[in-house]
Amino acid sequence: MSIPLSSRVLVLFSAAFALTANAAGTQTTINGWVLDSACAYTKGLTKPISSECAVACAKKGSPLVILTDDGTIYLPIADAMPAVGQNTRLLPFAGQRVVASGRTFERAGSHAIVLEKLEAAK
Repeated sequence: MSIPLSSRVLVLFSAAFALTANAAGTQTTINGWVLDSACAYTKGLTKPISSECAVACAKKGSPLVILTDDGTIYLPIADAMPAVGQNTRLLPFAGQRVVASGRTFERAGSHAIVLEKLEAAK
């Protein structure tokens, strides 16, 4: 049984649109905790142990991430090339709740955000 040409074109167009949409990202606002990535993954924390701990790990090179209430971990990334780390921008918020706005991306189950606005949660 062969698939009609119109159906194949529709599938290809849909796939191309999805790839293009993902390449542009999705404008989103997220709320969560800033903590170091090692603790987020290996310790299964729902929030940082302390601000001091998050700062110490970040200063040793661990990338800071944003952990949302539903457990999603967002890696803050740069949209400029060559890319630069975002720890400097996140360090003042280490161990705190934040509201972050920007374009989010998903790939193979991982999540990233290009930070456009970052502030302490109220």
